[in-house]
Amino acid sequence: MTENHRKLFVRSYGCQMNVYDAQRMADALSPAGFVETNRAEDADLIILNTCHIREKAAEKVYSELGRMRVLKAERAEKGQDTMIAVAGCVAQAEGAEIQRRAGGVDLVVGSQSYHRLPDLVACARQGRVVDTEFPVEDKFAHLPAASREKTLARGPAAFLTVQEGCDKFCTFCVVPYTRGAEVSRPVGQIVTEAERLADAGVREITLLGQNVNAFHGEGPDGTAWGLGRLLHRLAEIPGVARLRYTTSHPRDMDDELIAAHRDLPELMPYLHLPVQSGSDRMLEVMNRGHRAEDYLRLIERIRAAQPALALSCDFIVGFPGETDADFEATLDLVRAVGYASSFSFKYSARPGTPASTMDDQVSEAVKSERLQVLQALLEEQRQAFNHSCLHKRMDVLFDRKGRNAGQLAGRSPYLQPVQIEATGVAIGDIAEVEIVEVGANSLFGRLTGARPRSNARMEAVA
Repeated sequence: MTENHRKLFVRSYGCQMNVYDAQRMADALSPAGFVETNRAEDADLIILNTCHIREKAAEKVYSELGRMRVLKAERAEKGQDTMIAVAGCVAQAEGAEIQRRAGGVDLVVGSQSYHRLPDLVACARQGRVVDTEFPVEDKFAHLPAASREKTLARGPAAFLTVQEGCDKFCTFCVVPYTRGAEVSRPVGQIVTEAERLADAGVREITLLGQNVNAFHGEGPDGTAWGLGRLLHRLAEIPGVARLRYTTSHPRDMDDELIAAHRDLPELMPYLHLPVQSGSDRMLEVMNRGHRAEDYLRLIERIRAAQPALALSCDFIVGFPGETDADFEATLDLVRAVGYASSFSFKYSARPGTPASTMDDQVSEAVKSERLQVLQALLEEQRQAFNHSCLHKRMDVLFDRKGRNAGQLAGRSPYLQPVQIEATGVAIGDIAEVEIVEVGANSLFGRLTGARPRSNARMEAVA
């Protein structure tokens, strides 16, 4: 690897937080001379930024490492050095296992240490390095900011991590072990990062956290701010037109946050609020800390505050001990709520979690059958919601070129992909669109003629 110009390839798996982390890794390595490439074959440093939530995601990493090892050998034959790093939650949880199973890996770096990447990469040249500690220092305080040009290239919608870790200890989840206890960033640090994003042309910011609505960051007044108050502060930043947050826990939806859905036009009327199961018995075994009825009453309160709200959810089927009656209770909850979008999975035992050693594990055949039934119902609801948007007018943030020449694509307030014939609008604009057609996965619309809210900052940078 030459000192002045080295190429970096990062592949992320899993959640939005990993997308954010991958960008910050690239930002951290930029001062060391690394330039991003979208081809692993060209990279001097390959980072696999991993997810450990489900077994399949973890095994996919080991499979990919096998391919990267072959690529490393092919580049070596050409006289090209290649370093392979594993980062993220699999690295945090399985550092020793990666060393044992994956030859060719030079660096294993946990999710709390990627601000130290330049130093770790330098050390890895002398031999394999594993850093999966939970350091005392605040990694966010040590990360360099992305340049305006780099932020612009990433588009008009951005992620911003405000909280990490989880204290809930759901019995199926590895997050408390791979990300640690709940930690919230200071409000001033978040505002500074959001202002930089807005200055570079970002119109929409999604606040991220493993349990984001448990946010309790120190405010400029020295008191702990909740997520609702933080959202109000971010809405004051010039250029920020849209705000979102994910992922939430029902136990942390407080009155101030619910009121923000009522009072903040910048806060999009779309909420991802996982419940996992509709069975009280399963919720107790999962250690969710709430009943199905609590969840339903909470939904009623949020919808009363914001009648336009659409909901997204996570579900697990086949959790240990789940009976047909438990599964039917989940279907009943889905029918009662009505979801615009969802994510549903078969239970996957994660080593080190209480659920992995529970008796009465459900067979794969039963899991598959239940998942198929649940997903059919959820897909029916998703299509019904999309079709309810036909002939409605909604603001769309355009963030990329469309499938065909002359088209632009963007996202509705409900995160639906929307395609239009692009005339008089540009990437970064927010414009009113009438939905004229509903496809399998996208909406198609036409501009209403209302004046687009253009992004002067983005135009200036461009």
